[in-house]
Amino acid sequence: MNKFTHALLPLSTAVLITSLANGQPATSTPTETRSYRVVQTFHVGGEGRWDYLTIDPELKLLFVPRTTHTMVLDAHTGKTVADIPGQKRNHGVAIAANAGRGFITDGEDASVTVFDLKTYAVLGKVKAAEDADGVIYDPGSGKVLVVCGDAGALIPISPDLDVKTGKADAAVELGGKPEFLAADGRGRAYVNLVDKDQVAVVDTKAMKVVNKWPTAPGGSPVGMSMDVVRHRLFIGCRKPQKLVIMDADDGKVIAALPIGAGVDATRFDRDAFASCGDGTLTVARETAPGRFEVIQTVQTPRGARTMGLDPTTHTIYLPTAEFDPASAGQSRPTPKAGSFMIVIVSPSGQ
Repeated sequence: MNKFTHALLPLSTAVLITSLANGQPATSTPTETRSYRVVQTFHVGGEGRWDYLTIDPELKLLFVPRTTHTMVLDAHTGKTVADIPGQKRNHGVAIAANAGRGFITDGEDASVTVFDLKTYAVLGKVKAAEDADGVIYDPGSGKVLVVCGDAGALIPISPDLDVKTGKADAAVELGGKPEFLAADGRGRAYVNLVDKDQVAVVDTKAMKVVNKWPTAPGGSPVGMSMDVVRHRLFIGCRKPQKLVIMDADDGKVIAALPIGAGVDATRFDRDAFASCGDGTLTVARETAPGRFEVIQTVQTPRGARTMGLDPTTHTIYLPTAEFDPASAGQSRPTPKAGSFMIVIVSPSGQ
């Protein structure tokens, strides 16, 4: 265990481990009646599209990439705390708290922007690879892990590297186009290969692919999250539209549940969630040991396809906007200027 590992265990992991230690179940039971609803919307505005939303649950901050800049918002009010400039086509943010740094992937620049978590000043850039996209901090290896879609690679970066002279570690060739990833904090990372309908299993200590598992009956896997206690993966698939629940030890598919169109993210926190661009948030629950069911579909605004989840408050934040009608041949409709918003979903009673 290196010096970053203990301090940077995800709070979701800590919450789950604490629950188990206190004798509280980390998953749902058939008698639970918890449900979810949209409780608030932050009308943020500003320029640029968006992708992954990252939450700092301790400081209650939202990090929102907006193509050329990354907004930092107060999770309680939606007010802008800072705005980090200097990206070309950003995608995601990873937080390395003990290093005091954040990391923003830039697909067009094939780089990662490193910034100071206290001042939000840009410290420099680290070269990654073409189409740098999904990014997480992995406590098992003590590395920031960046997946690069067009390059078909995973790039490990030491959080404390010298941004002026340091370089990323050697790339891990994945044999497919990665989309997003999750890590168990104990030496394994799991990467969706969207063009292969597979999950690549990476040994994050040796930094090599050790297995590949099919996502069938789901295809085009994009969203990825994990129950690190029970070792289950939650994989959002677009073709066909499924939330695939997979055993992270052997790749066995436990369940494949129907979801909406245009999924881009999944999250796990007592229940499993899949956010879809068609304006639906699917909620799945383990209603009996090894049995999962869709227990609710929350209606959200169209375009709310990614999300962040605060494991300390169980609150979900979904970025989207209002849209102009799509033009002929346009793959995505154009957001209306100044209409960007964060939609907030909470469980009943909160």
